[in-house]
Amino acid sequence: MRISRIQRSTTETDISCTLELDGTGVYEVDTGCGFLNHMLELFSRHGRFDLKLFCRGDVHIDYHHTVEDCGIVLGRAFSEALADRAGIQRYGTVTIPMDEALVMASLDISGRAHLAFGLNIPTEKIGDFDAELVQEFFQAFARELGLTLHLCQLAGNNSHHIAEAAFKSTARALAQAVEIDVTMPDIIPSTKGTIL
Repeated sequence: MRISRIQRSTTETDISCTLELDGTGVYEVDTGCGFLNHMLELFSRHGRFDLKLFCRGDVHIDYHHTVEDCGIVLGRAFSEALADRAGIQRYGTVTIPMDEALVMASLDISGRAHLAFGLNIPTEKIGDFDAELVQEFFQAFARELGLTLHLCQLAGNNSHHIAEAAFKSTARALAQAVEIDVTMPDIIPSTKGTIL
């Protein structure tokens, strides 16, 4: 069972997370930020990852610390659940349409954190959520997982749809990447012998 449990407490946020990679997309999410809840719920469902994530943060200031720290914790949860990365497919690429928006996520669980953020979110806000925090989340997530992640927007002019397509495509690409290659379940997919 590829399961992880992460607890992270700072003066800005208190977060607990349980993640099961080989799940069915069952989730319980409460971050104190409605839009982030929505994104993490669909991330869980479309990746078929079972996720429990609870955050109490300084949302009376804004959502920045909550969003970034949830990205940190979720990235660490994936990293812990993947352990030495033996047997994984490692790569994933998925393009998702969301009405007029079309976003591709292409990723490599490489041990090298890099985010190529190619989204052009046209509004400063999505409801009460600062649109720039989409990039903050993925930056923190990629850094903690050791993930190379390219997000490419091929079409779209609705901010909500663009963000949603990014989370869905990343989830589905990750589902590909963490899948076990049954022909080499004990082999680390790197000529270096490690991808940590």
